[in-house]
Amino acid sequence: MQAVRRPTLSEARLESVLETAPDGIIVMDEGSRLLIFNKACEQLFGYEAGEVLGENVAMLMPQEHHDNHDLYVQRYRATGERKIIGIGREVEGRRKDGSIFPLDLSVGEALTPNGRQFIGVIRDLSARRETERRLAAVQADLIRMTRVSALDEMGSALAHELNQPLTAIMLYLQALEREVQRLQSAETQLEPRAVELLGKATREAQRAGSIISRVRQLVEKRAPERKRSDLNTVVDEALELAMLGRRRSIILERHGPEVLPVVFVDPVQVQQVVLNLARNAVEACQDADRPTLTIKTWFESDSVCFSVGDNGPGIAAEQMRTLFSAFRSENGNGMGIGLTISRAIVQNHKGELLVDPGGNGHGARFTVRLPIAAEERVANRDSAAAMPMAAAAEPDKT
Repeated sequence: MQAVRRPTLSEARLESVLETAPDGIIVMDEGSRLLIFNKACEQLFGYEAGEVLGENVAMLMPQEHHDNHDLYVQRYRATGERKIIGIGREVEGRRKDGSIFPLDLSVGEALTPNGRQFIGVIRDLSARRETERRLAAVQADLIRMTRVSALDEMGSALAHELNQPLTAIMLYLQALEREVQRLQSAETQLEPRAVELLGKATREAQRAGSIISRVRQLVEKRAPERKRSDLNTVVDEALELAMLGRRRSIILERHGPEVLPVVFVDPVQVQQVVLNLARNAVEACQDADRPTLTIKTWFESDSVCFSVGDNGPGIAAEQMRTLFSAFRSENGNGMGIGLTISRAIVQNHKGELLVDPGGNGHGARFTVRLPIAAEERVANRDSAAAMPMAAAAEPDKT
């Protein structure tokens, strides 16, 4: 009976190091055949050691690097010139499932009785690359936020400076209108077209002044200020800003009753919500045949509601999981904080922001519910309670 050879102390130590090492360790001969493939390598590449031992190490590399590796080994044999041995570098590995991942490879050389052998120490860089990518993205977002903050201040200053000459233009136009009225009362014949154009110029100047005033309110730094507000007015003023420069490219559909119960809100903050939702909707439907933005307002029970919908492709299921997370811009435009800010504003107003992701031929729709003002709520309840009493007092006509 043949006795089983027990490993020497050195062999036992080497085996223990190989099996417990956190990094992958491979050993190959001059023909690039794998001689050792430790446990960490099995976890990294997805191969069992028995599947790779004796095979060319190129099987662990992307296809395009196979020939380069063989050429490098041949060149090193002929010239002794080192490209990676004793230096280390970042390269790519290929797992058993074909996926490619970044790794750091350090290579050493050993002269043995069986010839020259190469020892490679491998470390997976996937986690580090992902961390670097995230840090770079956050840094880019912070830089963009700094730029936006500077633009906010510049926008406030520009709105202030533009307001002065615009006010002067309006005063001149109003003076000219009074002069025209004086001439007409003196039975002086004026060209009707000139009078019409003057009226249009005055109205457009007033509209421009109103827009600049709202822009200034949106960008200036101020404490929240809640007051009784008409939601229709708040939504329509925000839409006017959101649609600047887009009137010809986007179809705007506006639905809802003319009169709604009063809400107690900060109108500027709610306008910010409308702007964020409208801009997202415009981006979502810009590739549609007839890009359409649908805005609805209504009231139900103790809430006044508005919704912003589009006819885009809808929101994918994987996007829904991080839809309200900061810095999750899906289209690469903006910082990806609009929905996060919008939900915070709505929740601070004791309301809720709901989303219908759409899909299957339907676009997404965001709905905002805001509680009506306390006195309006009491009036609505009194009115509802009075209705059955009035019905009971009315004679039966059946």
